[in-house]
Amino acid sequence: MIRLAVIAATVGALIAGFGAPGPAGAAPPLTVTPVASNLDRPWDIEVAPDGTLLTGERSGRFVAVLPGGAQRTIRADLSDLFVAGESGLMGLALDRRFAENRRVYSCQAEATSGAAVSVPGSVGSLPLPWPNTGQVINIVAWRVNENWSQMTRERTVLTGIPLRANGRHGGCGLTAAPDGTLWVGTGDNAIPTNPQDRNSLGGKVLHINTNGSPAAGNPNPRSPIYTLGHRNVQGVAIQAGSGRVYAIEQGTDRDDELNLLRAGANYGYKPDRLPIIYDESVPMTDPVRVPGAVGAVWSSGEPTIATPALAFLPSSGWGALNGAVVISSQQGKRLVFITLNEAGNRVVTTSDALADMHGRLRALAVDSDGSLLVGTDNGDDSILRVRPAG
Repeated sequence: MIRLAVIAATVGALIAGFGAPGPAGAAPPLTVTPVASNLDRPWDIEVAPDGTLLTGERSGRFVAVLPGGAQRTIRADLSDLFVAGESGLMGLALDRRFAENRRVYSCQAEATSGAAVSVPGSVGSLPLPWPNTGQVINIVAWRVNENWSQMTRERTVLTGIPLRANGRHGGCGLTAAPDGTLWVGTGDNAIPTNPQDRNSLGGKVLHINTNGSPAAGNPNPRSPIYTLGHRNVQGVAIQAGSGRVYAIEQGTDRDDELNLLRAGANYGYKPDRLPIIYDESVPMTDPVRVPGAVGAVWSSGEPTIATPALAFLPSSGWGALNGAVVISSQQGKRLVFITLNEAGNRVVTTSDALADMHGRLRALAVDSDGSLLVGTDNGDDSILRVRPAG
């Protein structure tokens, strides 16, 4: 135990300057208005060219919020959806040519056999290597009709993202890049070896073409893996102008992380210090046990605030927050705004907003008018529109 304490102290000293959260002030005054209600844990939000908002409930329902405010359940065959723990219907992305092809991508947990069974959450959170009972996470392509009443499954774009019976750490951040490729954040399934295993798609950020093949620029041209050493990446976003790609990652009992991605980089999570056991006492970024590990641009410190999503605000209309990163918080029940330096690798200022006003916050999107769309994550949920006051 003394040796572990010494290692922990050494690692803490090494990573202290990597992504210190710094003091957080208050964001400028904001106005909040409801956009949609009576939702059940909407996981993601996408804005279509016609102004329709598309969201999906983790338990298995696509919902459209039409420009006039009407909500519509979109018929879709989700009979294979595997809903357990943190997993189910998760990340969404619109094809960059959506106006022409009406294509939507989803990241979803699916049963691969009728025998797939789940582990109850109270038991499934134990740090044990729970088995796979016949489930996987897939990236799926859908086509939605013109009046947003029906989605038809076209194909499975990518399969093989691992998932255990407890549904823990499924990740499933999904975003479409301007070049038409897809970025996918995955979770490590709470399996000790996954974050550092280059043969596993768990605990990674993936970069793929829309046919499922590895995108150009991946470190291994035969693999979809772009970065490794992650715990649970549920959000990926691209900074306009620079093209930099960032991922938001949920921490253990501390240090949620905002990471600037670089091809082949290892972000240093290695929870295999103990035999068999998923050891979450390790640092989120461990430069001692993972030489060359890349530190976070920002981290929450202690305790964790549970950060599932991020977005970049527009470059105008938000005053001092123009171009800032906004991060949602489930456990912290607030929004965190972060302004970065010109290089995008250091924090200049941080500020908080909506603390304890709307409960747990998850989904984020920027609407065409520059306002911020925020989805709550309480079980009786809403989509909110957030704007600077005045």
